[in-house]
Amino acid sequence: MSVPTDRMPLDARAPVSPPWPAYVTASVAWHAGAAGVAIVAPQEWPWALGAVAANHALLTAGGLLPRSRWLGSNWTRLPAAAAARREVALTIDDGPDPEVTPAVLDVLDRRGARATFFCIAERVRAHGSLCREIVARGHSVQNHSDRHAHTFSLLGPKAIARELAAAQETIAAITGEPPRFFRAPAGLRNPFLAPILQRFDLQLVSWTRRGFDTMRSDVDAVLARLADGLGPGDILLAHDGHAARTADGVAVVVATLPALLDRIDALGLAAVTLPEAARADDEPTRPPTS
Repeated sequence: MSVPTDRMPLDARAPVSPPWPAYVTASVAWHAGAAGVAIVAPQEWPWALGAVAANHALLTAGGLLPRSRWLGSNWTRLPAAAAARREVALTIDDGPDPEVTPAVLDVLDRRGARATFFCIAERVRAHGSLCREIVARGHSVQNHSDRHAHTFSLLGPKAIARELAAAQETIAAITGEPPRFFRAPAGLRNPFLAPILQRFDLQLVSWTRRGFDTMRSDVDAVLARLADGLGPGDILLAHDGHAARTADGVAVVVATLPALLDRIDALGLAAVTLPEAARADDEPTRPPTS
């Protein structure tokens, strides 16, 4: 399948000198100032060292808090226009899974709901037909890295760029739709990520609420975390990959979805994909795919 040409090739999208976020400039200035103090007033070196350590601690904390915006733009909620339309985004991570994903798709089909699947590219390569089915059934496939490495937040800029580029190319080639959104593995990241996301024209997305359905087999507890206080503009996180199982062996996401969609309907909300939520007020929602 050919990749659409409405977007520039990945290489062409990368500026020669990508703009660094303000926190990088501030961090460099902070280090320079600390070095200057140590040079001008050597007796004050403990204070200079402490200032550098504090700077690193802040950057580390920003990467370990998935919903923080300290390290750059991060959607924890949908844009205001989507909230005004009473939309929510159901996002499903770590697939595609040949057993769980089809069951999730069937539930969504029965309810006329749309979801965004943040897919791991190596799984996309292994289950390309299933990934194409996700799109054919009206949903969206977005970038969740190439390998979902547990060390993603420790990678340097070149390794992060390889992870994102490989996933972009894989998903675009298999689905025909280049991703527009990225979610970091486990939501963890480091200061190198933001300028690389700019290079690939990707928006970082975390979540408003999550069910911890990879660790919890209690469907009621997962539902409560996702549905209590649910409102317009929320981004919900569930998993078809690495899914926990109920005592009956059913993936928790599959067991939770019907009641969650009941709550969404009862509140007069609409479950849409992230690209749909990002559209302007005057753009129509994509019609359902048969």
